[in-house]
Parts: sequence; structure tokens; C-alpha cells
Amino acid sequence: MAASVSENSSCFQVVLGSSSPARREILADMGYEFTVVSADIDERAIRKEKPEELVKALAEAKADAIRLKFHGEEGAPATEQPTILITSDQVMVSKGVIRERPKSREEAREFIKGYSSDRAFAVNYVLVTNLNTGASIGGWDIPEICFHHIPHEFIEDVVKEGDMTCVAGGLKLTHPSVSPFIKQLVGTVDSVRGLPRELTEKLIQESLGTK
Repeated sequence: MAASVSENSSCFQVVLGSSSPARREILADMGYEFTVVSADIDERAIRKEKPEELVKALAEAKADAIRLKFHGEEGAPATEQPTILITSDQVMVSKGVIRERPKSREEAREFIKGYSSDRAFAVNYVLVTNLNTGASIGGWDIPEICFHHIPHEFIEDVVKEGDMTCVAGGLKLTHPSVSPFIKQLVGTVDSVRGLPRELTEKLIQESLGTK
């Protein structure tokens, strides 16, 4: 993968359609230089019953909004150099229920309590759109996280602090203080953080016709 990045990254532009610091860090670690553009959509206005359908619909809505920012209603390419747009979305699923970013401390508390001595799934969808052709390709990555018992005192401290609950599912699973409560991760850390590296690289190469 490293060879494909170094050989091709100067031949196309990359736009990351996300304001997530974790996604920016992961994409940079993959060796890409990129521009960040926010979609500025009302994510709560897009509803689907199944988590796989929800994250797909949200990633597609973000891509549509950003495409219009770049090209206007006509969607005409702004440059001959290929421009690749990456959008994605993630929700947690616990006890069969979709968990997005909590709207309150009470909801964050409920989410975290639900993980205790149980398991959850981080449902990711990554969409790569070629802004020159309009063609897009996407895919899912769904790691499973199994938890030990999470003490009440820890939950209360996390909820009061606030910074660790402002993510999908209401808990930053990669924070060092959370690791003692994770029994097993079936998947990759980058996927839990919101941008699975292997899937993203695969989609980029496929969108460029190099794979």
C-alpha cells in the first residue's frame, strides 16, 4: 500500500469531507496530503432503521453537499487533475440499537452503561467519489468491541468531563482510560476511530482505476 500512495498521491488531489481530528490523523498517517471540507448537513434529518443503511446515507449526503460546494449545480470538473473526495460516517450499535453522538449527559450515561459486560459494533461506511467523473464507490467496515464491567464511578467521571462523550456511541474507545474495560477488539483501531485504513486505501485505488 505504501508504494501506491507515494507513486500516485502527486497525480491526484484528495479532499477529506470530515472535520473529525481522528480521521484527519489517520489519512495523514496513510501518507496523503489533503484538503478538509465540511459538508455542513443536518445529520439528524437523515433517518434509516438499519445502521448500515444510515451510515451509507449520511456518507452519500455529505458527498453530495461537498460536490455542490466544489462544482455548483452542474457538477462540472474544476480541474483535469483527478480529485478524490472521501466521506464517511460511523454509528455504534449496542443491544441492537443505533447509538449516534449523544444529545445530553443523560444519554451518554445510558450509552456507556449499555456497554458494560456486553459488546458493541462500530458500523463504518466509507465513500470515495471522483469529483471529475461523479463516480463513487463505497464499503462497510464493522469492528466488534467486547467490554468488561464498567464501574459506575468511571461512567460518572467520563460524563461529567464531557470531552470523551462527544463521539458516535458516547465514548472515545481509544482513550487510554477506557482500554482496561475493553476485553477484546475484533477489527482494527483505525476503524473504531472512524476511518478504516485498509478499506479507504482500497476504495481510493479502485476509484482511480489502479486496482
